[in-house]
Amino acid sequence: MEVVGKIIQVLPLQEGVGRNGNPWKVQAYVLETLDQYPRKVHFEIFGEDRIKNNPCQIDELVTVSFDIESREFNGRWYTSIRAWKVQQGDMTQQQAPAQASASAPAAAAQPAAQAAAPAADTATFDAAAGVDESTDLPF
Repeated sequence: MEVVGKIIQVLPLQEGVGRNGNPWKVQAYVLETLDQYPRKVHFEIFGEDRIKNNPCQIDELVTVSFDIESREFNGRWYTSIRAWKVQQGDMTQQQAPAQASASAPAAAAQPAAQAAAPAADTATFDAAAGVDESTDLPF
């Protein structure tokens, strides 16, 4: 999964030693999405190498690739978002033109009769009655 947004907070680095004696590090960040109604997302990068390879700064626009995991402890459930890649900038916009050009040959291969056929579920609007038949809304 991916999310695009601006880093609004860098939380303190957490360090420790596992049961097996190996040291571990976790860096947490808070990202705010760029949607019409922005949401805040807390995510973590686990492992010293990943933390070094994916640096994040406050007010930086990033695309975060992550996995979501939930686990139970003492009858309560906890969910974490673990990032495995952070790229600077909005990578979803850069991928969209490449996907559009890949779908262009498929559209060209479509028969002309099919492309020219009108949509079967075309809705009509009765201006005199003020009713839009495509919805069941009263206005």
